[in-house]
Amino acid sequence: MTSPLRKICHVDLDAFYASVEQRDDPALRGRPVAVGGSAERGVVAAASYEARRFGVRSAMPSIQARRLCPELVFVPPRFDTYRAISRQIRAIYEEYTPLVEPLSLDEAYLDVTENRKGIPWASRIATEIRAAILQETGLTASAGVSYNKFLAKLASDQRKPNGQFVITPETGPDFVAGLPVSRFHGIGPATAAKLEGLGIRTGRELRDCPPALLLRHFGKAGAHFHAIAHGIDERPVQPDRPRRSSGSETTYARDLATPAAVEEGIRALAEEVWDWCARNRWFGRTVTVKLRYTDFRTLTRSRTRAAPVESGEVLAGLALELVRGLFPLAKPVRLLGVTVSAAEEGPADPAQPSFDFGG
Repeated sequence: MTSPLRKICHVDLDAFYASVEQRDDPALRGRPVAVGGSAERGVVAAASYEARRFGVRSAMPSIQARRLCPELVFVPPRFDTYRAISRQIRAIYEEYTPLVEPLSLDEAYLDVTENRKGIPWASRIATEIRAAILQETGLTASAGVSYNKFLAKLASDQRKPNGQFVITPETGPDFVAGLPVSRFHGIGPATAAKLEGLGIRTGRELRDCPPALLLRHFGKAGAHFHAIAHGIDERPVQPDRPRRSSGSETTYARDLATPAAVEEGIRALAEEVWDWCARNRWFGRTVTVKLRYTDFRTLTRSRTRAAPVESGEVLAGLALELVRGLFPLAKPVRLLGVTVSAAEEGPADPAQPSFDFGG
């Protein structure tokens, strides 16, 4: 029995953070803008389309971005503003469907198969939503429309910025076949390189690859790769998708050269992460620390408890124990991070005895 055909939209705000800054400051309009720190250790959080033409991208070190585009204007991020606008946009989505799965502040999947306005055409819904976003926020959005999540996300990239694209069941398999696998959502650079090593560069070559070969090299992910190469993706839109982790990381203006400085940074990050966890009553069992040297070599260490972390002091203690396992430092440190994951329902109970680490 085949599943009924779904109508899925993927809506993505165009250069969201940078577009907000250009909207609110007319002097920035038409200029290359980077949201993020301009200091030597800064990182680009978002780039306007004017900046992207020079090769500036998110997650790029600011010093490299400035080298590519000497006229680049750096603007500090205003996350409270971005979150408020994201809530406005979420309200627009929910006028059409309760089945909204946010991926971040600026993009979401919508299942509009059955929608609150009774509109039979998903492309019309996408057009109306983009018009409402522009009218209410002054920002543009792009949209992809298809019969599953994988194709809808691919489609939203086809007419950026401020456009939309439809992939129908008739065109889906051929559309996928013609794409390089590096364009597939969920296939990162390392996986794409591994596929290329197997002689698989395009969707067509991935589709024709024996499933057993993909399973042998990629495990369960191999079955997913084989399915999407045929334009098949049965994943539902999940409006209440649980948050998987809470974390914070910092790139320092000056390298941390001593263990004491690293420990001080870890304590500050653990305090910030615990503050969010406590306010949102979100408690996890796995603690991860991340350390990046000045040569960009990155190390992570994790530990999972039998019970959720129950206090800021415990989180800081676990994070410090993990980072001390990386001492002595091979080089000065430019970045540190602390993350809590593996959340459980309900709060941690401070009255419970502590447990040894497991796993």
